[in-house]
Amino acid sequence: MRIHQLTMGLFIATATVIGSQSTALSTWQFNNPTHPTLSEVAQSRSAQVTQFKVRVENISAWNGQTASDGTQWTLDFSPGAWLVHRNNAPLFKTGKRDRGQGLEAIAEDGNPTQLAKSLQKQPEVLASGVFNTAVGANKVGGIRPEQAFEFTIQASPGEKLSFATMFGQSNDLFYSPADAGIALFDRQGNPVSGDVTDQVLLWDVGTEVNQEPGIGSEQGPRQKAVNTGKAENGVVRIVKDSFTYPQTGQVMRVIITPQT
Repeated sequence: MRIHQLTMGLFIATATVIGSQSTALSTWQFNNPTHPTLSEVAQSRSAQVTQFKVRVENISAWNGQTASDGTQWTLDFSPGAWLVHRNNAPLFKTGKRDRGQGLEAIAEDGNPTQLAKSLQKQPEVLASGVFNTAVGANKVGGIRPEQAFEFTIQASPGEKLSFATMFGQSNDLFYSPADAGIALFDRQGNPVSGDVTDQVLLWDVGTEVNQEPGIGSEQGPRQKAVNTGKAENGVVRIVKDSFTYPQTGQVMRVIITPQT
């Protein structure tokens, strides 16, 4: 996991240690890329366009994770990128190497800027953006327990939602739906509504060797310098190693609500 300090269009990351807690993602700051407005997107879509509110909640507990050495730590979710699309694998393909379009930057650094910009160049990605400010917060950053991200999208039947956010205090893990994304309409063309957390999975981007979450020397505030983790040269896959991870539904809730 790396923390960079860059200028325009990227981000300024500040690692904050709270006791034995994880890096305080709520202190990470960066600028948004430019995206089409919702009205501009709607003009290029079919007549049946529905607006949705997407809410990503951190429902984990403070000090809710315990490492093998007894260290208790808190799970954070980083700012992330979202997209509405028609194609089946806009972010990654399971079992293939990361495409170098910015997903690694989210999984290792919690920085969605590069990915959000690259998504604008994909013809079947109809809209994309970043979520980077907790509901009720006045500063950009990640979310800790009892906080949530919210963002608004527009979609037509046949279109899907994907997003990615970092599993805090890991080397290169992220939460995202499967390759194909989350269908925003059912087979009858009705908008999807409700809890879709069961469609969100914990992935390993395969760019850095995993260490035990919460205590790894190359994670968060413990690494001595940026980009010091051991390269893995692996593939994107559901996380599978010797460590223990919480079930997604125990720490995250994702709710999609059509707006009338």
